[in-house]
Amino acid sequence: MTDITYMLTWNWLSGSLIATATEAATESNAEEGTLVLAGVLLSLVVIYFASQLGGEVCSRINLPPVLGQLVGGVLIGISAFRLLLFPEGGSVAEDSLLISFLQNTAGLTTESAPSVFTSSSEVITLLSELGVIILLFEIGLESDLKELIRVGPIAAVVAIVGVVAPFVTGTVGLIYIFGTPVVPAVFAGAALTATSIGITAKVLAELGQLSSEEGQIIIGAAVLDDILGIVVLAVVASLVKTGEIQITNIVYLVISAAVFLIGSILLGRLVSPLIVGLVNEMKTRGEVLLTGLVFAFVLSYIATAIHLEGILGAFAAGLILAETDKRKELEEQIIPVADFLVPIFFVCVGAKTDLSVLNPTVASNREGLIIATFLILVAILGKVITGFTVFGNPDLNKLAIGVGMIPRGEVGLVFAGVGSASGALSEATEAAIIVMVIATTFVAPPLLRLVFKETESIGQSVDKIQE
Repeated sequence: MTDITYMLTWNWLSGSLIATATEAATESNAEEGTLVLAGVLLSLVVIYFASQLGGEVCSRINLPPVLGQLVGGVLIGISAFRLLLFPEGGSVAEDSLLISFLQNTAGLTTESAPSVFTSSSEVITLLSELGVIILLFEIGLESDLKELIRVGPIAAVVAIVGVVAPFVTGTVGLIYIFGTPVVPAVFAGAALTATSIGITAKVLAELGQLSSEEGQIIIGAAVLDDILGIVVLAVVASLVKTGEIQITNIVYLVISAAVFLIGSILLGRLVSPLIVGLVNEMKTRGEVLLTGLVFAFVLSYIATAIHLEGILGAFAAGLILAETDKRKELEEQIIPVADFLVPIFFVCVGAKTDLSVLNPTVASNREGLIIATFLILVAILGKVITGFTVFGNPDLNKLAIGVGMIPRGEVGLVFAGVGSASGALSEATEAAIIVMVIATTFVAPPLLRLVFKETESIGQSVDKIQE
């Protein structure tokens, strides 16, 4: 009986201990989840404040508001006040002022701080990625599919030149001028091929030039550039990992990109009347917006599933729905959603930009800055010349087309991140790529406004002379 009593007592005690531990863990997880939400809410407050302040300042000095959002992101990010930080940039919970604020006001413990910091950062990153998907969906709605098809051959030439010229010049220059090893030089050359369609499209929309012929050529070329950039990145990543280029991966990416874009547009035009008919039968609130978003998210998912960018699916969805009679209604309803999510994307791009690599007093930065100067020149000139490859239309603003292809933005940061993670880049080369991304991202918006403004002034002068 003693043994049985002992066993029963032991089982009861161990069960109680397990139950107590489980309950404590559950309570801890629930409390941690609440603090993650608090961290996300604080991050959004900071993001929207920086976005509005930066946008307002730039608007009042006649600069694109998107530039203000990028600058606002820099100020609250890793380079200045360190309010909005991300683990992938090498930051930890102790570096974040928002985490310190949570510790002082919401009872966040030192033990829970790292997981709360990581989780809240992941949520903000996801919202940022959702923001750029919404942005490209909105851009697709504002674009003209027939016009894009018409300028397609021109856009293809611009895209191909915009990839080949900077890639070859950058790679060869790094190898023979700076003595950079082949693999890091190829990686840096690949980073030069990128174009941030999100930043360019936003500036064109703000300037009212999105539907112009130049705007449609830029958007078409940027979409193709994105596809070519994915292919180039896959090739270079394969080269780093295996030491050889896998032709099958290249063929797969090219074919899947072409099939996806062409197939989604063709099938979408067949399906869109059914979608409109379904919407017309709905009686619930938000039927147009929610149906449109579902369609955009489905195409974005398909693009992601076949290893393309989700933004390509969102852009294709916008192009398809722009052909329906719900276009105007959907355009109006997507604006508040875009106003909520898109600033997160641009502020996050700025927040992740580390300006410390520009400090010449740090010895390791000096070599990087010298290489960066070369990369910036190649990055700008390699894209500007693309506009002058367009022949047969003397009225076209060729300089604006080239300038519109300059910003590398988040796409360039992806190249730098992959290169850093692979271990293929030296500190100097990695710093040079980041400086190039920073420079092209921040110089493009004001330049784009300038080239369009000068063209308008010249056009007005010609009109007066003719009168």
